[in-house]
Amino acid sequence: MPPAFQCGSNRFVISRGNALSRLMLVGEAPGANEEISGKPFVGRSGKLLDNLLEIAGIDQEEEIFICNVLKTRPPKNRKPTQKEIRLHLPWLLEQIKDVKPLVIVLAGATATYALLGIKTKLTLLRGTWQNWKGIPVMPIFHPSYLLRNPSKAEGAPIDLTRLDLEEVRKKWTQLNHL
Repeated sequence: MPPAFQCGSNRFVISRGNALSRLMLVGEAPGANEEISGKPFVGRSGKLLDNLLEIAGIDQEEEIFICNVLKTRPPKNRKPTQKEIRLHLPWLLEQIKDVKPLVIVLAGATATYALLGIKTKLTLLRGTWQNWKGIPVMPIFHPSYLLRNPSKAEGAPIDLTRLDLEEVRKKWTQLNHL
């Protein structure tokens, strides 16, 4: 377990959802609501994520395992440092090993960088299948980004994320039935 004092919080936020589903979503780090509840993606971003998963036909309780790169909240909700990412990465890798996902969804630039080591703008990567150790990986916009960019027009970030999650559902269903 990573030392919590390094990241400014003593409350660990591990995961929610079904570890047996073989579909995994990785976010950045817990926020204030997550720190209180002990579960990732339960605040406004989580409600939006749950809605997008439902629209894509993914049951957030049964069909997906949700976690973050960081297991503790960074001070003042700031973006995690590279040192914090390195500190928490072994735990994320253990979770991946345990879940054995058929598909991984990376929500946001931090999760994408942590797992893939890619620093390219997420606007260029989202919606494209990447590969991590033979596992298909789909980078998507983080729900907090969608809340800051609320347009619902066709081609807006939320619309693209909905399409990305529909692709994830198709790929996961296909691989789950092999």
